[in-house]
Amino acid sequence: MKFLYQARNQQGQIAKGYVIAANAAKAEQLLAENNFIIISLKEQRENLLTKVALLFNRVSNKDIVLFSRQLSTLVAARVPILQALRILENQVSNEGLLFVVRSLITSIEGGESLSLAMSKHPEVFDNLFVALVKAGEAAGTVGESLTYLADQAEKDYDLRSKVKGAMTYPAFVLLALAIVGVLMFKFVLPKLTEVLREQGGELPLVSVWLISFTDFFQVYWWVIILLICGGVLGIRLYIDTVSGRYVWDRLKVSVPAIGDMFEKVYMARFSRNMATLVAGGIPIIQAMKILSEVLNNVIYRDIILEASKEVTNGRSVNESLAKYPEFPPLVTQMIKVGEQTAELDTILLKLAAFYEKEVDAKIATLSTLLEPMIMIILGVGVGLLVAGVLLPIYNLASTT
Repeated sequence: MKFLYQARNQQGQIAKGYVIAANAAKAEQLLAENNFIIISLKEQRENLLTKVALLFNRVSNKDIVLFSRQLSTLVAARVPILQALRILENQVSNEGLLFVVRSLITSIEGGESLSLAMSKHPEVFDNLFVALVKAGEAAGTVGESLTYLADQAEKDYDLRSKVKGAMTYPAFVLLALAIVGVLMFKFVLPKLTEVLREQGGELPLVSVWLISFTDFFQVYWWVIILLICGGVLGIRLYIDTVSGRYVWDRLKVSVPAIGDMFEKVYMARFSRNMATLVAGGIPIIQAMKILSEVLNNVIYRDIILEASKEVTNGRSVNESLAKYPEFPPLVTQMIKVGEQTAELDTILLKLAAFYEKEVDAKIATLSTLLEPMIMIILGVGVGLLVAGVLLPIYNLASTT
């Protein structure tokens, strides 16, 4: 939610702007943490045009990676934040990111901190980003925090790209098969099935089914396409619900072969993000709460939130996570070693590197397995075509 505020900054000057928060209490807390004395605070609802504009000007993960690296390089070279942002303003090509950079400049010129300015754009800067920048501001190490974030953004982008790349090939093949199937049933099979009708006599069951479906497709092809599109849209809308999201996220880690890959992806992301937060000086309980949102899976979100409550009550991180099968023994044992040696961030980085290699190996294995599976699907399709259409035609030609 967006809240417009009027407040006094540390210099006693009146400042105006807006913050993004879940509710008014969170907005007040955010302003108070940045040393603002609130004069007025009210919610502003976004209109439909604003939402549509944001939809067409989304900032990609690649844009965030480049922005993070460039900003961290400038700040590490002791360029003031405001000047660094103005330099980047002239280099950004994405309209959505350009709007964000200009908003950051305006907010900082109005007396806000970088972390508060970034918190207004949760679609670009997640909780991890804002928390580390805020910790860097408190410790005077914003440059180091931005470097951590740039490294993290690059690793996360690489991981996402590998997973998407593994899914792109089978998706493309299935789409191509669907298009070929539509063209076959619309233009090719009607002529072949007409030959079968003229043949007369008893036809194989496969041929009867094929003729019936071809006739139905000729008349009601638009119904089939609407049902497919409606089904995809319905699934998408269901996933956006609370219960649907739980089902979807559970499926991602439960489906054979693919589930194991997603589990490794989540463990790699958990380990690297946790290491980044710990190295950035974020308290462990706060780090776990931030991580619960960063992993983008409600199953792991609930587990980490429950574990953070146990850590608050005095238990160690490894003990809090060990009872959940979603966290392999390797992870909890490595965390235990890190807690005992006071080198949790180092251990977690090694664990992240291990799981990233495991993801690479899993993707290579899946890619190898997909090729014969696709060949089997093609073989079944060709076999049905031969058995249902070409074989009866061949028999007719042989008897005449």
